[in-house]
Amino acid sequence: MRVVFMGTPDFAVASLSAVAEKHEVVLVVTRPDAVRGRGSELLPSPVKARALELGIPVLETKRMTPEAIEAVRQAAPDVICVVAFGCILPDEVLEVAPLGAVNVHASLLPRWRGAAPIQRSILEGDERTGVSIMRVAHELDAGAWCRQASVQIGEKDAATLTAELAQLGAEELVGALPELAAHEETWHEQDESQVTFAAKIKKAEMRLDPADPASANARRVQAAGDTAPARTAVAGRGVRVMAARVAADLLAPQGGVVVKHGRVGLGCSDGTLELLRVKPDGKREMEASAWAAGLRGELSWERI
Repeated sequence: MRVVFMGTPDFAVASLSAVAEKHEVVLVVTRPDAVRGRGSELLPSPVKARALELGIPVLETKRMTPEAIEAVRQAAPDVICVVAFGCILPDEVLEVAPLGAVNVHASLLPRWRGAAPIQRSILEGDERTGVSIMRVAHELDAGAWCRQASVQIGEKDAATLTAELAQLGAEELVGALPELAAHEETWHEQDESQVTFAAKIKKAEMRLDPADPASANARRVQAAGDTAPARTAVAGRGVRVMAARVAADLLAPQGGVVVKHGRVGLGCSDGTLELLRVKPDGKREMEASAWAAGLRGELSWERI
């Protein structure tokens, strides 16, 4: 099967690799090189880097211009696979391939349409999340789906859950393609009454707050990442919380801090959030026990 693959971030790399192993990927479309991380150097997207390793032609574009659409048309794909491409696809693109365009979306649709489904599932305390293989539709993530698979969220952080769903999405996509070719797939329209939207995460949402339950603060830490870290201030000093958990055996008043046997607890509205790993501003990441050694006197914490 001839495939045009559209994707950009790490999440899409597993799908590209899996599809390329089973089918002929004739073109990869991805976002242009950009500054990534803390450096100033332009770097290729993870999908571009993997495509070059596989020897697949790459088209870089911020949007589907007439020239980009023509390049896709000239590639003559049987199907277009889309995984976190980061660009709206016009109807002209969706009509290029006889089998249409299918997308790997990191949620159990219709729950969590939108930009940040993995983080939203964690923040809302969902027990499970998963992936959906769906038709690309004009409205955001509104297409019918033909395959879904789920995983337990538990205490997995966003990075771990993202990697697990990336692999699961790749497996489901590869499983769906022969069904599409044989017209054996079954499409399920989304129930609009069950739709929820996963808006992009804002940094302010991830700030820990003593006025909130310990569980809500723990989920912020669990869902956090480099672009939206979980932060607070202890004794007036900023700190990023890298790992934490609700601790029933540490008692601290709301807004207070308890340091006991190398453990650090922040008092929340209904209990205590124990810090496990932290990154104080201007310092390296460390175990909370090492950081606790420098904490002295009566301490408090606050939202920043």
